[in-house]
Amino acid sequence: MSLSDAFIAELQQESAATRKCLERIPENKFDWKPHEKSFTMSRLATHIAEMIGWAKETIEKPEMDFAAGGDYKPFEPKTTAELVEFFDKNLADATEALKNASDEVLMENWKLRNGEEIYFDMPRTQVLRGMVFNHIINHRGQLSVYLRLNDIPVPALYGPSADEGTM
Repeated sequence: MSLSDAFIAELQQESAATRKCLERIPENKFDWKPHEKSFTMSRLATHIAEMIGWAKETIEKPEMDFAAGGDYKPFEPKTTAELVEFFDKNLADATEALKNASDEVLMENWKLRNGEEIYFDMPRTQVLRGMVFNHIINHRGQLSVYLRLNDIPVPALYGPSADEGTM
């Protein structure tokens, strides 16, 4: 099995769980946040949907440089359907990039920098695991708490949830 095949299998499994959470967010809760320092529910969910796209960027570019600026503006969905569609597109792009990535490419180093300051320089495999996949899982956990605090049923992710029965 190639590295890309392993990453694709994991991405598909985790994305199915993530999609369940995103689908449950009602538009009337988009602006809700648990604390003044927290993201709104919509911004947290959009961040999760964006991060799937980081896999493509990690595979296809040698680095990301925050100092390069650009005209980044976060996606702002108006509906849950738009949010899920955005997620699905980024998932498809990430999956396609992984399909085209050789083991050699996945073992090449990738940098995250801000101009001359290098935050890290490590193999793409580590970036995909730590900065993309694990990061998404972390924020999905936060999102599940947002759901709970709003009495929105939390989906089963790694087994049953209190809202979806027991084994």
